[in-house]
Amino acid sequence: MQIPNTATGLLYEVYNTLFPIVEEEMKGWEEKAAAIPDKELQLQALASIDSKKFHCQGGAVFALLAGMKYEKAIRFIVAYQTISDYLDNLCDRSTSLDPKDFRMLHEAMKDALRPEAALQDYYAYRSEKADGGYLEKLVLTCQAALKDIDDYEQIQEYCLELWTLYADLQVHKHVKVEERIPRLTTWYKEKKDKALGLSWYEFAAASGSTLGIFCLVSYAMGGKMTASLPQHIMYSYFPSVQGLHILLDYYIDQKEDEMEGDLNFCNYYRDDVELLERLQYFIHLAEDRTRDLPDSTFHQFIPKGLVALYLSDEKVESLREGKQVRKRLLKTAGMSGAFLHYNIRLYNKVKLHSVGNSFPPTEC
Repeated sequence: MQIPNTATGLLYEVYNTLFPIVEEEMKGWEEKAAAIPDKELQLQALASIDSKKFHCQGGAVFALLAGMKYEKAIRFIVAYQTISDYLDNLCDRSTSLDPKDFRMLHEAMKDALRPEAALQDYYAYRSEKADGGYLEKLVLTCQAALKDIDDYEQIQEYCLELWTLYADLQVHKHVKVEERIPRLTTWYKEKKDKALGLSWYEFAAASGSTLGIFCLVSYAMGGKMTASLPQHIMYSYFPSVQGLHILLDYYIDQKEDEMEGDLNFCNYYRDDVELLERLQYFIHLAEDRTRDLPDSTFHQFIPKGLVALYLSDEKVESLREGKQVRKRLLKTAGMSGAFLHYNIRLYNKVKLHSVGNSFPPTEC
């Protein structure tokens, strides 16, 4: 498969090649989730698939970097993102506030990145345990996909480094409310060398994305990995692309998080002006850092696509200054960002009125 170098070509492959496979993969996991014996675990597994499906769809874009192994890349991406979303629900919406529980749950994401790792009792510190093997199957699916990669060891340490940041964040942000900020700020001080001048909440946001892992794995599956590329990807995606990704995710969820009492990193900016300025900063930083990557045109689409995707969500309409922020950020993302945004909104509108996973993108 050729990596598209135009926005039209990218959308065509996404809608017509990637999304149907994502749909099939997610349908299989949804069926397995529905068979989970424990009702609380079943509820959270099904809710995570229903409300966060677009995470898997967005992540699947990186499968284009895997060449002819794009289907295997999608299988890994969907399974790994489904673990992430399921565990996020278990920490966010379920019955525990125990950091030991959160740490043990996220060992599943670590083991998923270690093809030879033995499975563990991921529910060791919570009362709900009977998931019918659901989480183990997700881990084994990821491991099986990675076993097929030649020289996986070239990227494993970088994947595990990103996992470590991700797991630390999930533990610190889901404990008792009064412990969250002290834990996050202490963690930030411990990781100053990785924070690169960001605020504690921006560093935390950058730690909460799986995109760097998807990029590394997809390149490796496509046999395109070199000795220097993993470090180059790390530099390009953390914190810039990953920070933009999660800040946009938090931006659209502000009202929902307020209602649920959840931590939202966008709340820590001085005002909407500073929030907008920092989002624009992350867009520019992401564009600058991805410019020298192989397949740079593709990587330049990622920050623009993130802006296009998240600002197409109807939740933006209800946010204070939401329409104005969207207008400014789309201007920052440029013509291709606006083009992607228009087509995503059109796609979503068509999906509401028809059955199927693809339609040809509007020509530009």
